[in-house]
Amino acid sequence: MATTRPKKKPATETPGRPKFPDSPSGGRTPQRGGLGGAPRQREMPANPPTAPSKELHVFPNPAPERDYVIQFQIPEFTCHCPLTGQPDFAHFTIDMIADELCIELKSLKMYFWSFRNEGAFHEKVTNDILSKIVAVTKPRYARISARWYVRGGIYTNVVAEHRKKGWKPAPRIDLPAHAEERGLLG
Repeated sequence: MATTRPKKKPATETPGRPKFPDSPSGGRTPQRGGLGGAPRQREMPANPPTAPSKELHVFPNPAPERDYVIQFQIPEFTCHCPLTGQPDFAHFTIDMIADELCIELKSLKMYFWSFRNEGAFHEKVTNDILSKIVAVTKPRYARISARWYVRGGIYTNVVAEHRKKGWKPAPRIDLPAHAEERGLLG
């Protein structure tokens, strides 16, 4: 009567540790390296964003039957004063209610990056950005707020809005705050 012995595990596999067949280590247990045993850094994506662009890309609105707000926060906007050449910095907030099209985030990032070496007045660049968003997406509603950092001891805030002709917002409903929003002491 023949008995079968259990198969031996390959020498490269550590008992109790998982194998990762698609890993760069060829299926061996991932190695840790660097200071303090931190994992090694991942490789860069094949096509990282490399250049600013004045193009905005769009995709179909996944819920065109509903009014919902999409908000973008761009805290690191940079351009130059057209008179002095000094750098200007702003925090942009874009609120929009899309109709048929939404803005693709990477293209929005590259669009905002395209102003970095341009001279622009606060009021003009804020309105130009809104005009571009409206031209490309044709939203039901869009508002852009630019909070410009101090220049000459003065902060500037610019707010511009667009409403699609004939669009009326649904009435606002204020709901009571949830217990976790009020805090423990009410």
